[in-house]
Amino acid sequence: MFTGIITAIGEIRELTDRGDLRIVIGCPYDPSGIAIGASIACSGVCLTVVDRGGEAGDAWFAVDVSGETVSKTAQDQWRKSRRLNLEQALRLGDELGGHIVTGHVDAVGRVTLREEVGGSIHFAVTTPAEIAPFVATKGSITVDGVSLTVNALDDHADGTCTFHLNVIPHTAEVTTLGDLQAGDAVNLEIDVLARYLQRMEKLRR
Repeated sequence: MFTGIITAIGEIRELTDRGDLRIVIGCPYDPSGIAIGASIACSGVCLTVVDRGGEAGDAWFAVDVSGETVSKTAQDQWRKSRRLNLEQALRLGDELGGHIVTGHVDAVGRVTLREEVGGSIHFAVTTPAEIAPFVATKGSITVDGVSLTVNALDDHADGTCTFHLNVIPHTAEVTTLGDLQAGDAVNLEIDVLARYLQRMEKLRR
């Protein structure tokens, strides 16, 4: 489990196609704190560490990314030099500063607007129809692994929706959200509570 509070930005250093992709990600973590078999969310995608090395402040870890994962996540994410939002798995006693995040991408959205508003960045993101019912004003959503609050919501006739976000300068600086431009694809994870409520409502009918 994760919280959607990013602890570092990593960068893809190497990719090797072995059927699945073996990816080496550079990061500022201490490698002694990265366990083999541990989970790290990489721009919202929960991946398992299969190797690690380097030194504190200049570490690296390796993960295997399946074809299924590649097909279900943002286009152009898995390429050399791509920057990724990183979060290590929640430990017992850690502060839950964001919201409960599983690291399972529900859909890929598209940034349709970026504009500077009073020092912050206003983003509009359009979602596929299948997750639109789970997005709510003032609710939580994870965008590329970052826990955010939906400020406003526009529903569309085709079943899709567009939600609006305000990203403050600090968040833009310590995550990759500051890099996003209109047209970019992003990984979306809905609030886990919304997922369970929908399942309960379906079984009640």
